Amino acid sequence: MQKKLVLVFFLIWAGSQIQAQFLTRERILNDENFDKKSWSWGYYFGINRYDFNFDYKEDRPDIYVEQNYGFNVGLLGNKRINEYLDLRFEPGLVYNARTLFYLDIPGDENDRIRELNSTYIHFPLLLKFSTKRLNNFKPFVVGGFSYSHNLSSNEKNPDDNSSGQFRMTNNTFYYEVGFGIDLYLPYFKFSPSIRGVFALSDELVRDEDPNSLYTSNIEVMQSRGIFLNFTFQ
Repeated sequence: MQKKLVLVFFLIWAGSQIQAQFLTRERILNDENFDKKSWSWGYYFGINRYDFNFDYKEDRPDIYVEQNYGFNVGLLGNKRINEYLDLRFEPGLVYNARTLFYLDIPGDENDRIRELNSTYIHFPLLLKFSTKRLNNFKPFVVGGFSYSHNLSSNEKNPDDNSSGQFRMTNNTFYYEVGFGIDLYLPYFKFSPSIRGVFALSDELVRDEDPNSLYTSNIEVMQSRGIFLNFTFQ
């Protein structure tokens, strides 16, 4: 529900900006040569919300994931290919926290709960497809692949869930898709966007015990998330 509210808020805000542009009689173009540069640079910050997608081996109670909002911040390098296509590299830092609840594991609360605090160094390489500039805004869609290194994965930790330690892989590959709007302001370009991020690889490091209640029934565990970014160029 919260994801939907964020999306609705963004669409309403973006729609109001577009409407304002169309209804403005004096259409003075801000920095009309901005997109003619071969290279442009910027930075971004935003919020994220991560989940897990589980595939199970047997029909047992699902693992419940409590999602929390995190933050993302990074830099942007943009290479113009033509009027409608750009190549973007957006290295950044992503932080998020998730909590897993194992509803079918006996014991006290500490046995059923695993808290995962993840800090990623994130490297997206994306293609940006834009429409023709309309007054001082330009809608776009973006897609591509990314790699992240999880600084909090504990992949090499010899302790596992028998000692209360849930482990994930250090390295993960993703595909990303999203959309946004470039708004050309008098002194810079501001680009709000929404993006979905989906892991391509299994991120679970399994327990030493092949019958572990925490990992034995998981076939694949993959992150998926939604990013709301605000980019300044």
